[in-house]
Amino acid sequence: MASVLKKAVAVSSGMIVLLAGVMLLGISLGSSDDGILSLTEIFSRLTDPQSLYYTIVWEIRFPRVVIAALMGAALSLGGLVFQALLRNPLAEPYILGISGGAAIGAIIGILLSFARFPGVSLAAFAGGMATLFLVLVISSGRTMMKKESLLLSGVMVNAFCSAVIMFLISMTQDARIHNIMFWLMGDLSAGGKKEALIMAGMMVPCFMVIFWRANTMNLLLMGREMALSMGVNVRWVSVTLLVITSFMVSVTVCYCGLVAFVGLVIPHLLRLLFGADHRVLVPGCIFGGGAYLVLCDLLARTLPGQGEMPAGVITALVGAPLFIVLLKRTQP
Repeated sequence: MASVLKKAVAVSSGMIVLLAGVMLLGISLGSSDDGILSLTEIFSRLTDPQSLYYTIVWEIRFPRVVIAALMGAALSLGGLVFQALLRNPLAEPYILGISGGAAIGAIIGILLSFARFPGVSLAAFAGGMATLFLVLVISSGRTMMKKESLLLSGVMVNAFCSAVIMFLISMTQDARIHNIMFWLMGDLSAGGKKEALIMAGMMVPCFMVIFWRANTMNLLLMGREMALSMGVNVRWVSVTLLVITSFMVSVTVCYCGLVAFVGLVIPHLLRLLFGADHRVLVPGCIFGGGAYLVLCDLLARTLPGQGEMPAGVITALVGAPLFIVLLKRTQP
């Protein structure tokens, strides 16, 4: 136990340092003409409210970096939880269709002119939960948690959600639809201080609950019978973790759109580096996933010669080949 605690502290400390460094880089670089800010310039201009860079950093870059860190942490944890519950290395919120269902709910909320919070957020959560329920129903029966049937059901539901999203967009004349396409690819540019604070208020308690259940996920990986013999209420824990994870994913979709494969890349990378103990992986995913998406968003802002691209494009370019490799490995 002491060795696990030491390892968790060491991994968390390293990931926190990485996250802090990437966040500092994120507020130092951007698509504006100010270019790279040195550490001295950053700290001096942060204390001068009259400076243009004070506004750039505090009003634009810092909230965006915080939102990216929260979103990366949530999606990484989402992938970790699904992989533990389904005992499938390919499980991930986007692949299972949870993100797509949340996107449908969010689009409906936007078209009905709901407020972003709580209206669109609740609509996205309802869409995500409806998708999760549909996936479970399709693969229901004695093999409800069987990994192959759930994964296949998720892929089918995800394809259906994509079709519904395209239908809603094509049938609507609302001017806001023009922004929805960019948002669907993972747009982190619309968030400010208020959005960052709301997301933190909803995400942090979810992170704490998942960390509290980290050792339970270790037991679930050993099999349902083993978990039951150790006193775990498997159904209750599974439902709780699925609902919490779907809620986190729905919040990220509501504010930032669809960002794929983060929940696939980070858990697998951390397992290769630090092993399969969730007491180490959960804090690693929180800080490592946050650093990963901040870096992806930074690349999305700085790579184009003019303007920026959605962060979801970068994550898909990295995650899709990894998914193919993992799919090839899992084949008998």
